[in-house]
This record gives sequence, structure tokens and C-alpha cells, in this order.
Amino acid sequence: MADSSDLAGGVTVAIPVRDGGELFVELLDALARQSVAHEVLVCDSGSRDGSRERALERGARVIAIAPEEFGHGRTRNLLLAQARGTHVALLSQDAIPADERWLERMVNSFSLAADVGLVYGPYIPRPGAPAPVRIELTSWFSSLAPDGAARLDRLSPEEAAAGAAETVLDLIGRRGFFTDANACIARSAWERVPFRDVAYAEDRALALDMLRRGYAKVFVPDAAVVHSHTYRPRQQLRRCFDEWRGLLEVYGWREPLDLMRAGSQLRGDLGRARRELDAQAASPRERIQTLAAVGAHRLLCLTGALLGSRADRIPPWLARSLSLESRPGAGTGKGQQLPVDSVAP
Repeated sequence: MADSSDLAGGVTVAIPVRDGGELFVELLDALARQSVAHEVLVCDSGSRDGSRERALERGARVIAIAPEEFGHGRTRNLLLAQARGTHVALLSQDAIPADERWLERMVNSFSLAADVGLVYGPYIPRPGAPAPVRIELTSWFSSLAPDGAARLDRLSPEEAAAGAAETVLDLIGRRGFFTDANACIARSAWERVPFRDVAYAEDRALALDMLRRGYAKVFVPDAAVVHSHTYRPRQQLRRCFDEWRGLLEVYGWREPLDLMRAGSQLRGDLGRARRELDAQAASPRERIQTLAAVGAHRLLCLTGALLGSRADRIPPWLARSLSLESRPGAGTGKGQQLPVDSVAP
């Protein structure tokens, strides 16, 4: 690959933040150690914990917006519009580059093909993350590149010209997956295909739109960030509700209640957990607790998926109650029934 310094126009790392806390400081410090020169651009939406001041102290350029002006797609469009680089890396406020070559690997991946518009990398669970979270993230991102090599996805001209119904079953899974919590975008591609101004799943919508406009997407398995969340059971249910509702709004499909597939996925999760427990020589008590937690996690995810993909069919007050972001209602589309395991965690 070409050296990152050959990328004309430079690189920007763009981060939306609100009360990022110590993890945001850790992120800024990790960016200072990167092997590629870059600018750091932050959009602060009303932090009260000093995040804005800490970013300025570390040399970042900061845009300030009111909290009510924030939108997942809208704010990222603002960051890209203000970025000075021809390539713009995106991080969430708590996604920490795993090493000093994270950005280098990201930007170098654009040289894999002339039509690459999007690049993204995996999440590494935080130290001490619960077993269900470790298994979920490790299993998903390992499945994207089983051989450890970069994965390149694009549509054929025929696929790009097809409507949603013809391609959604393929693009909802690994081929269409993308996350802007650990990503890099060619500014020239974004100028043609910006983020949609949507409340959720803006990254999946961007990947879908760019693939259909003829751009390729690359997964870089060694450009990782340390990023995971530990939710209480009700929060986990609500998080899944929001994610699958977003997929309903982007793709227009509904999660089927497929007990055989759900059982197969549960067996897979438990098998991975058992192997991890065997390697750790875990005690009987630890085994019981871990396997119970893994089973409960799978059940909560499935329940959230079933409810979220039917968010347009339930009362707005109930949707708001089920939403981690307290968002009522949902957009509608012709429902495509797809299995829960075909969608990323």
C-alpha cells in the first residue's frame, strides 16, 4: 500500500461529543500518538463536564451546537463539511484506537481500489467487559474477515440498479454492515452521498446509499478501537429495540420469530462461552453465572429485535418507553423478514 503521507489533502479525525468524560480524554491522548499527521475536529453538543475545554487544550478544533441541534446523521454531515482533510475518520467519543497505527491502517486502505468510499474497523471489548458482550463483539467482527485479510464489498452494476426489495436481503448482513464509531470516509464520496438526517442507523443508511452509488466498502480487521458498552438488562432490551427499529427504517424489514434459528444462535453463543470458560479453568459457579448471562443476553436481544422491527405498529408512548433514546414512533417500509443473527450486534 501507498504510505499515508501520499494522501493529498491530509486527514481529519472527527468526533461528536457530549459529556465524554475520562474516556474522551483517553481518546484524545490516543490520537496524539498516531503515526499519521491529522487534525482533530470535535462537535460538542452541550457538554457540562469540560469535554469542550479538554479538546481545545489538546489542540482540537471545536464546533459547538445546542443539544437540540444534534442528530446522528446531521451532526456527522456538519463535521465532514467542516473537516479540512480529504479523508475523514469518524469515532464515537468513547472509541479508543487500539494502537498508534490505527489511523495509518485506515487511510492506507483506500488504496485497495479506486472506488473505495468507506473504510471501517472492529471493536475490541473493554477490559472487564461481561462475557456476553465479549462473545457478541468478537464473534461478529471475526466473521467479517475470517482469514484476517481486509474485506472489500461492492455491488455489481445490476445490483446497484436494483430496488430495495431485490438487494436488502443481501445488504442487511455482513456485506452491507458499516459502523461510524470506527470509520474513515473519502470526502469526495461523501460530497456525492452524505449521511441521511435520520435518528438512528445513519451509518447503515450511508453504506447502503454509497454501495448503490457505485462505491466500495472495506473492513480493516487490524484497525481496531477499544469500544463496548455494559448495559443493565432493561437497557440492553432498549438498545436492541433502537437498533432494530433503525434497520426497519433504513431497510424496511421485520424480524421473524424463528425459534429454530434462535435456538441455533443460542447454542453457538453458549458453545463459545464454554470454550472461553474451559480456557480459563473457571469454577462451577463461574460457569453457571456466565452461561446464564449469555442466555439472558440472547433472549433480550431477540426480544428487542422483534419489538424494534415492529415499532411502527405499537403506540408511540410504548415506543418511547422501549427506546434507549426515548424516541417515539418509527418510519415505515415494506417489511422484509430477516433473521436476528444476520444483523451486527
